[in-house]
Amino acid sequence: MNRAESSEIAVVFGASGFLGSYVADALSDAGYQVHLFDRTPSPYQRPDQEMIVGDIMNLEQVIAAAEGADVIYNFAAIADIDEAHNKPIATASINVLGNMHVLEAAHLAGVRRYVFASSVYVYSESGSFYRASKQAAERFTETYHDRYGLEYSILRYGSLYGRRADKRNGIFRMLFEAIDQHSITYKGSGEAIREYIHVEDAARLSVQILAPEFANRHLILTGQERLRIKDVMTMISEIMPWPVKLNFDEANAVHHYEVTPYAFQPRIGRKLVLNEHVDLGQGLLDCLREIHKELRHAGEDDDATPSISDNRA
Repeated sequence: MNRAESSEIAVVFGASGFLGSYVADALSDAGYQVHLFDRTPSPYQRPDQEMIVGDIMNLEQVIAAAEGADVIYNFAAIADIDEAHNKPIATASINVLGNMHVLEAAHLAGVRRYVFASSVYVYSESGSFYRASKQAAERFTETYHDRYGLEYSILRYGSLYGRRADKRNGIFRMLFEAIDQHSITYKGSGEAIREYIHVEDAARLSVQILAPEFANRHLILTGQERLRIKDVMTMISEIMPWPVKLNFDEANAVHHYEVTPYAFQPRIGRKLVLNEHVDLGQGLLDCLREIHKELRHAGEDDDATPSISDNRA
């Protein structure tokens, strides 16, 4: 992992969210002084991290938060494709203009690296307004380098999963339904292929890219677990201690790519992988334990919600 020099300051915008919180932790583990920035305090803030409550749509707040930073990450965005599909103006405002605010702050602060959280959907004709917003934000990031010399790394994340996710996350949604409803419904045929990457693996890679050789690069962070969605659903059903019905709602399949996100695009991205990574089966079990615990704390009847163990993995 890339180690900080002389306690460099890293500011993470969107740090209260799923991926941002893990990257913030990975940065702290690597020796950075980490400042978290988000609209709400992070429930995952560590004692060695500083919390700044603010809005990326407020340029003055963003500039103030970035002052003195050595590296800046931007995870603040509307990241759910279905939500973005129904909110084009909000998606453009937050994902494009919001990113410009963070870019401007990074430029004024003179940071050594700006890291933008993009998506493999930039390669695709799928993804609706979410894809379009990430494509536009990437181009603005590249142009800040051309105009001001701001060094950047653009990270194109694939299908993430792990603890701290919510129902906007595909794996979480399937696991939650398997526990809560004893069924899983997917909007599509289930033949779509994804390369799942555990969020902890993605976070470690997201810090390693601060090394000099990754400056001004477009990097693909997807996993080594290449599976059809219906196979993941089957895996979850086999893990559970009760029968799980699998449903495929092909009539409402929208926005998402099937086999590959790739359509012709001029910018090439290089895929990064870890030699050691979290196994998908073990990762699913870990997520299930968290969801099961939260449901029980919310008042679920212990008899109606049996314990989940490893013996069927």
